[in-house]
Amino acid sequence: MHCVIGSGPAGVACAKALLARGATVLMLDAGLELEPDRARTVRDCAAVKPGAWSAAQRTALQGNLAADAKGVPLKLVFGSDFPYRETPETIPWRNHGTGLKPSLALGGLSNVWGAAMLPYRDTDIAGWPVSNAELAPHYRAVTAFTGLAAQRDDLAELFPLHCDQPGKLNSSRQADRLLGNLNQHRDALRGRGWHFGRARVAVRTADHSPAGGCVHCGFCMYGCPYGCIYNSADTVRELRADKKFTYQRDVIVTSIREDPSKVFITGFHRETRAPLAFTADRVYLAAGVIPTAQILLRSQGAYDQPLILRDSQYFLFPLLLGRRTRDVASEALYTLSQLFIELNRPDISRHSIHLQLYTYSDIIGQAVRASLGPLKRFAAPLVERMVIVQGYLHSDESPAIALTLKRDGDRDYLQLDARPNPATRPVVKKVLRELLSQTRRLGGMIVPPLLQLAEPGRGFHCGGSLPMRAAPGQFESDPLGRPHGWSRVHAVDASVLPAVPATTITFSVMANAHRIGWETAA
Repeated sequence: MHCVIGSGPAGVACAKALLARGATVLMLDAGLELEPDRARTVRDCAAVKPGAWSAAQRTALQGNLAADAKGVPLKLVFGSDFPYRETPETIPWRNHGTGLKPSLALGGLSNVWGAAMLPYRDTDIAGWPVSNAELAPHYRAVTAFTGLAAQRDDLAELFPLHCDQPGKLNSSRQADRLLGNLNQHRDALRGRGWHFGRARVAVRTADHSPAGGCVHCGFCMYGCPYGCIYNSADTVRELRADKKFTYQRDVIVTSIREDPSKVFITGFHRETRAPLAFTADRVYLAAGVIPTAQILLRSQGAYDQPLILRDSQYFLFPLLLGRRTRDVASEALYTLSQLFIELNRPDISRHSIHLQLYTYSDIIGQAVRASLGPLKRFAAPLVERMVIVQGYLHSDESPAIALTLKRDGDRDYLQLDARPNPATRPVVKKVLRELLSQTRRLGGMIVPPLLQLAEPGRGFHCGGSLPMRAAPGQFESDPLGRPHGWSRVHAVDASVLPAVPATTITFSVMANAHRIGWETAA
């Protein structure tokens, strides 16, 4: 029996591979879910079209998520914080200057992700002990169950789709206008290292689903009532129909040990705190970078020995289009990322820079109105020009986070300490200068004074605390995710990435987890 710890994207990808190879799988998970009253409202809304939702239902779906001039707060799900709940008490951790959080939810952080899906390029993973050729079939296996909405465009030159028939979403009129501007100057921008195209997102589309797909209700940022945005919790529910799969919730794993033939798992019940114990042939750690580090460090008694978690710096700024797109607030929309821009400019960075562009959502409308204060009645012309650009850097040019297991009396906790990188701000400034220099070709101007440089970990694109190496040393792992000194324990989440490229992280984490499960199932 193979045991997967965690139900997030890495956990379900690993479990899918194990089951496909005929293995028996036990998934241990804390399993927090949306509160019953909120879940009831979501089901009621999902049973009808958006036009039939009452004002009270709309307000309930939105919860208290609100944006202001300082940006968007931590993302909630239908107003609930359940993806982040209970973590400081249940898996003790203390934060010093980072924005990273673990999750005990069924589905992990896929409850709140942006669903963006790009693979890594060969240049992104040069020097890794795993090649893109080895990952390719596993990228394809992942899109088979997540779904992919995308178009075949210039991005495909750098990033294969790994999907024969991607779904189609209707883009916003603002996105069409902006992409039209870029395409008019395609050759000139390509000469400057720009590649761009429609965003790729793990969203179920109407053209690919008899059960119905995205209805462009505009509620993506609050949670999809129709379940069209991929969530690994849905895969867990599907897997429970397989007789070889068992899901056990309310389990908090604290430590593991192995002998030549078995792995012994120790933990407790999330609610009763009663001790729990399990035995498995192999264990796959997919709990997320904070819990995975905590489990392994505690299992080895490795106190006061920091693991270095690598981050992809997250930053955002507004772009004001030169022309208004009227009545955007009444347009039928999906409000996840609409466009991707990849910058490949050695004079800016040795690595690719990834930009995700978000056109109108009522979150953007809220932020604009809040920034105008008493002049908010004049917000419409500004909102109808506003696009938000969200950027990521490679981890080499981003801050890092030290993860250190500490003892406090008879209890231990994981301490997170931010480690700044002096290269970060200069690279971001170069990105802004490049976009400013292309104002005419963009058909709009960015606003550098409104740049927000997020604290380390805030973008949740973190990994590499147990990096895969061909010949791993202490606190490194082999190409099958086995930390140094272990033979039957595999870390399969982002912890084992040797670095964190700027492009989206979840797709590659899932592909790698699927690869490890597939290669170790026998």
